[in-house]
Amino acid sequence: MAFDDKVDNKAEEVGGKVKEGVGKATDDERLEAEGKADQRASNLKQAGEKIKDVFKS
Repeated sequence: MAFDDKVDNKAEEVGGKVKEGVGKATDDERLEAEGKADQRASNLKQAGEKIKDVFKS
């Protein structure tokens, strides 16, 4: 996994956590759901990159 991909994916995950927290704090279910979706997308990307790394070895 390239370092910049790791940083991008982690930033997306953190952004999702922030959105989720703001959504909970403001009782905005849509924003909370967006945050959770961002986190899931980031986790899937990270898993995909790890699989690529395994096959590169």
